[in-house]
Amino acid sequence: MTVDNLRPRVQWIVEPVAKGMAKVGFTPNACSVISFLVAIAAGAAFYFEEPILGVVCVLLNAFFDGVDGAIARVMGSAGAKGDFLDHVIDRYADIFIICGIFAGPLASPFIGVFGLTGVLMSSYLGTQSQAVGVGRVYGGILGRADRLLLLIVFGIAAAFIPGAVYAGLTVMDVMLIIFGVFGHITAAQRFYGTWKQL
Repeated sequence: MTVDNLRPRVQWIVEPVAKGMAKVGFTPNACSVISFLVAIAAGAAFYFEEPILGVVCVLLNAFFDGVDGAIARVMGSAGAKGDFLDHVIDRYADIFIICGIFAGPLASPFIGVFGLTGVLMSSYLGTQSQAVGVGRVYGGILGRADRLLLLIVFGIAAAFIPGAVYAGLTVMDVMLIIFGVFGHITAAQRFYGTWKQL
């Protein structure tokens, strides 16, 4: 899917928004923390079977997560500490959102754990490549932006299609299976690419 590839094309929108937010006092770290808090709220909303509220919180998470780096560049404060904080918060956000989905009635815990491992391993391989000197890897079939888009689409669908849709699987079960399968494929792609460069 690689929605991440579209990032350079939306910079003309992101940069003015970042400048405006910086002027009214938003800092990169504040945006990172807000993105984390709304991720927790998203997980809680999914847990309590309120998928539309969960989708709204996911959208807010995506917005604040996407704008923090742009604000840092506008303010001239981009650096390793902010990048480190951003990646840590992103992983915890993934955990809270996905666990909220499968801990409640929207999805199976077994399928949820499979989906979560796909998400965490694909993200881990991206940062591990950076740790061994190859550089941060964002490539692969299912990046974070792709997952957020799927959360929005399937979250809306779950609000209108409650219960099982096929063979006992719910809408969110299907999404988590996609996360698991394509997450592990992405991890394998990132492993192979890093291995070749090493």
